[in-house]
Amino acid sequence: MATKRLLQRSGRRLAQAVATALAATVIVWALLPLAPGDPAYRILKARGVQDPTALQIQALRTEMALDEPLPAQYLDWLARVVQGDFSVSYRTGQPVLQDLADRLPATVTLLGCALAIAVITSLTLALTAAATHGRWPDRLICAYTQLGASIPTFVLALLVLQYAVVAAGVGQVLTGGATAYVALPALAIGIDRAAGWTQLLRASLLATLRSDYVLTARARGATRRRVLLRHALPNAVMPFLAAIGMSVGALLGGAPIIEEIFTWPGIGRYVLQALHARDYPVIQAFVLVSALSYVGASLAVDLAALWLDPRLRREATP
Repeated sequence: MATKRLLQRSGRRLAQAVATALAATVIVWALLPLAPGDPAYRILKARGVQDPTALQIQALRTEMALDEPLPAQYLDWLARVVQGDFSVSYRTGQPVLQDLADRLPATVTLLGCALAIAVITSLTLALTAAATHGRWPDRLICAYTQLGASIPTFVLALLVLQYAVVAAGVGQVLTGGATAYVALPALAIGIDRAAGWTQLLRASLLATLRSDYVLTARARGATRRRVLLRHALPNAVMPFLAAIGMSVGALLGGAPIIEEIFTWPGIGRYVLQALHARDYPVIQAFVLVSALSYVGASLAVDLAALWLDPRLRREATP
């Protein structure tokens, strides 16, 4: 019975995720018909047609179903997106999906390193703060989390660029996407994320350390290290993992500014250039990918918590 109810709750979470994803596609699709100018004209110009004729524009509008009612336009766009067709970039004249695929490895490298830095830093600092609660290491870590949470990521990136690259000569201003220079932009993103995650995990650890089963473990002679790592951390980590999962879309959405500051040739920098050029198909694709990444990560975290957390399993039973 418990397994059946768990499956039912998992199904409901999945249905909610699908509904959210569909709502996101409607909002993203609306960017194009609401944008000024004729999309068919812009696409023809991107394909190299210097002076598109009215006949060419009308033919492309028919091909793209732009002369159909809005619901039919949405369904046609959605069908093409499901097949990986995001139209062509107004700026480069290339299929948007191909442009994104060419720049995806650089962005994955950057965000992967940033995520690793953020997770390792927040775990280390939160465990240290919980182990030294009320003493100077804890106070120092709390000061860092408050300062880090209050400084925007782009400001931190500019400080890293100024003092680490320009003043100290570490790394390069023009990275060109070389893996050897990924550390500094990844550090700017990772340190910023680690501040909030450290606060969350520290608070969760301190609450868990005051629970009855932890007090019982201490009474039985468990060392402070064992209590912290064996008893407190596994029970306090779920909110931390949820925060990481929900930050996937935010990391991708915040990439454009960081990639532009460090001249990192990833998807974010490409999208920032598309914003300047009003390249709506690229903007549509990026916003949709970011939204679906957020929905997918949130769903994965919810399902993992539902199946791994005994407290949630008990809530699922009648």
